[in-house]
Amino acid sequence: MQVLQVQLEVGPDPAEVGRARRWARSRLLRSGIRSDEPLAETLILLISELVTNAVVHTGCPAELRMVFGAGPVEAGTVRVEVADQCAHPPRPRHAHGDDTNGRGLELVDGLADRWGWRPEAGGKSIWCEVDRGAPERAYRRLATGSGVR
Repeated sequence: MQVLQVQLEVGPDPAEVGRARRWARSRLLRSGIRSDEPLAETLILLISELVTNAVVHTGCPAELRMVFGAGPVEAGTVRVEVADQCAHPPRPRHAHGDDTNGRGLELVDGLADRWGWRPEAGGKSIWCEVDRGAPERAYRRLATGSGVR
């Protein structure tokens, strides 16, 4: 089984989220996932949410990892992990009305095929996986209001 993992150190500055998105787009392209594919758009949104959560809620550096599964990318799963130095588990919040935050983990739950977290080296890692071909189904669920699983 061949697995490709790439990673990026992210500083504790919200401006780093944009850098993480640009870096991820280039890695997706190199792996054969075009930037106009729903899969790429979904992964970039997931990365943005997870990196934002790590940087904003911990104030510590984080590490973004992307893991491309075995076989051709067309048949594989892409795993995104963001590790930070805070051991507190993620706490999903529920935004109301015009709230400007509190939707991140709801989006992750709605768009990813699987997600979770685990303790890691004194901190934690939050991960999610997206199967190729799955983003269209996730967008339809969110658009029709069937929403978060």
